[in-house]
Amino acid sequence: MSDTSFDIIIIGGGPGGYVAAIRAAQLGLKTAVVEREHLGGICLNWGCIPTKALLRSAEVYRNMKHAEAYGLSAQGIGFDLSKVVARSRGVAGQLQAGVKHLLKKNKVTVVDGHGKLAGRGKVAVAKDGKAVAELSAKHIILATGARARALPGLEPDGKLVWTYKEAMVPDVLPKRLLVVGSGAIGIEFASFFNALGSDVTVVEVLDRVLPVEDEEISAMARKSFEKQGMKIRTSAAVKGLTKSANEVKVTVEASGKTEEFVVDRVILAVGIVGNVENLGLENTKVVVEKTHVVINPWMETGEPGVYAIGDLAGPPWLAHKASHEGVICVEKIAGQNDVHPLNIRNIPGCTYCHPQVASVGLSEAKAKEKGYQVKVGRFPFIGNGKAIALGETEGMVKTVFDAKTGELLGAHMIGAEVTELIQGYMVAKTLETTETDLMQAIFPHPTLSEMMHESVLDAYGHAIHF
Repeated sequence: MSDTSFDIIIIGGGPGGYVAAIRAAQLGLKTAVVEREHLGGICLNWGCIPTKALLRSAEVYRNMKHAEAYGLSAQGIGFDLSKVVARSRGVAGQLQAGVKHLLKKNKVTVVDGHGKLAGRGKVAVAKDGKAVAELSAKHIILATGARARALPGLEPDGKLVWTYKEAMVPDVLPKRLLVVGSGAIGIEFASFFNALGSDVTVVEVLDRVLPVEDEEISAMARKSFEKQGMKIRTSAAVKGLTKSANEVKVTVEASGKTEEFVVDRVILAVGIVGNVENLGLENTKVVVEKTHVVINPWMETGEPGVYAIGDLAGPPWLAHKASHEGVICVEKIAGQNDVHPLNIRNIPGCTYCHPQVASVGLSEAKAKEKGYQVKVGRFPFIGNGKAIALGETEGMVKTVFDAKTGELLGAHMIGAEVTELIQGYMVAKTLETTETDLMQAIFPHPTLSEMMHESVLDAYGHAIHF
């Protein structure tokens, strides 16, 4: 490389890194991104985007099987798993090309290779074990993301025991499938394979599925999953996997009792660990706790001029959180006056299972734990005209308010398209609206969003349609 000096170098080109790079370039900072594998990171290539393509195929297939309910006729319904996977990979490929174009458009230098800190203000880049370049910059942002966690005795082998990567490009449809972990990743894969006909068992060590969600929403989700044919084991732990040529014997322990059964494949979805290895952190003041880099509200590490964003820097493990952190980080570096620290309570979370789940802010239980007196509103999908017209009457919208101030503390949803609806409450929280603002807002009819209005009204005893 002829030019190796920059204002900012970002190690990692995922949703945190590439967004930070584009914003830095917009602010007039000479910027480079070092990426060892693929632009867009795990989210675009092996996570958020391709899984949504898989789940969309499952959704269309599910609707085709219920065509008669809509007065339609569909004969010979089936699917080609290889084509479902190919479509998913094609979507990821299209978007990766889009990220490459955006970086080029914004004049961001992209360096192909593995980057690591090599002294104050320096980054060494290597490819296939060979040195590529040594870059320098006053500011270096670590955005190396994370990878799937493996538990002792449950290590993935890529054949019978899968991580998300193998689950995303299956060569066969497992007749019997075990999913270990019922967070967003585990439940999305469980939903996908269940829709295509796999006999799915989900094992969760905590006492409920989707454990970060409001308890009422978790309970509704479990009821729906079991109605669809999934087997759910909560407060349970996988104690062993015994592999044979083409199947796995599973030992599960719950409430002191042991259960054994056989599956064709196992998907591990038990969390992530940060990619902190081989980053040159050893001789720096960067602090690592439980595989994640410790940062302050401005994404600064303990080492001057070194920052960390995204999954590398801790929860929540969400692409939009990583992107927002990247923007905050570079705007602060650039001296922008209107930068605000990240408010984790305003970060929405979405799970694209069937039915969908989405939330923002505090659950009812968490709000009470923090000492709030609360007002809680609910509205069921069955009471909404648009939901009935869509044939999607399963679900609920729940809102939690501070009884003293009217502050919206949290919103929780389960049902069709709630991952699109949740942004309304996110905007409301960001703008610090009160119950009065939300009750006076006019929602269009007929829409699913009317349930958001009715839930607010219900919290204060004013619901019209319930």
